[in-house]
Amino acid sequence: MHDELKLLSGAMVTLALATSALVVVPFMQLKGVEPPAGLKPYTSAQLRGREVYIANGCIYCHSQQPRDRALAPDDKRGWGRASVAGDYHYDKPHLLGTMRTGPDLFNIGARQPSQDWHLGHLYQPRAYTPGSIMPAYPYLFEVKDKAEPGDRVLTLPPGYEPPQKIVVARQEALDLVTYLQGLDHTYPVFEGKTK
Repeated sequence: MHDELKLLSGAMVTLALATSALVVVPFMQLKGVEPPAGLKPYTSAQLRGREVYIANGCIYCHSQQPRDRALAPDDKRGWGRASVAGDYHYDKPHLLGTMRTGPDLFNIGARQPSQDWHLGHLYQPRAYTPGSIMPAYPYLFEVKDKAEPGDRVLTLPPGYEPPQKIVVARQEALDLVTYLQGLDHTYPVFEGKTK
């Protein structure tokens, strides 16, 4: 019984130290971090689009945290500067990602500001990025005979539009694109002198 008590006590101390090092200390360091001046809160359409992003599992293939040039060539890939803690001030939950099957989306709104491109890419990724392994999301769109007032009709490359039909974006697709276009972190993060 005495050995089990030592083992349990050792395990509890190890767990407490790990929790302190991985949760408590970072929380204390980052709790006062303010957002950079150029970072704006999400609009209601962006928040709805963020929910579509989460629901469709975009987080599983795309990260939102470019790394420092000492760690990875993300800046050479055109993904932008390395992220800082303040960049995620309005993100609940944070969508940093776990792996990069596709490109980092931290600055996709700056790299690709076109709504037409985003909508077409969601409908048929290979029409815009040959060889892409991204799945298509046709259920975010509707195929119709003709457009109705207020419809957002896609302009697809030749050979990708359905014969004698048009493709119309559903509200979920429009909201998702609004969220993606809002991912523009090209504002300066440090005021004054930098090292």
